[in-house]
Amino acid sequence: MVATTTLCKELDLKSLSKSLEGTQYDTERFPGLVCRIKEPKTSILLFRSGKVVCTGGKNLEEVHTAIDQLVKQIEAAGVPVTRTPEIIVQNIVASADLGCVINLNAIALSLSLEKVEYEPEQFPGLVYRLDTPKVVMLLFGSGKIVCTGARKTEDVELAVERVTKELRDAGQLR
Repeated sequence: MVATTTLCKELDLKSLSKSLEGTQYDTERFPGLVCRIKEPKTSILLFRSGKVVCTGGKNLEEVHTAIDQLVKQIEAAGVPVTRTPEIIVQNIVASADLGCVINLNAIALSLSLEKVEYEPEQFPGLVYRLDTPKVVMLLFGSGKIVCTGARKTEDVELAVERVTKELRDAGQLR
């Protein structure tokens, strides 16, 4: 899960990097301060603007927990922070398994061509763009599926159900 929020109007990343444990700050490589949190296992990117990006949380509760931990550390370093920052989910990445091997060549021909990209020499998966919900599905010959671009877990579930139904209707799934 990738979520964003704003903690304050401006941050002095150089001084924060000295005050916070487990951080990396190298402006030559990346313009933000990288904080790695062990539990829940997440990474938080802090930017000078006060914006924050949290990645790696398995659910919204883990994102809230990670950001709350960071807020406490930042406040302990003497920086005033918005106490209840609004957290916005930007992207959910989820995986599923169809439970069988699938023929990507046949699927590429059976699905809507304008929504499918399949170039096995470039990438081993088939890229299928759905309009509703607006997500991208990566299908692999092993039967594994990766869904990206969802903002709600319900969208992931709906997308997997839809792709499974379309594959069954096209005779590509048993």
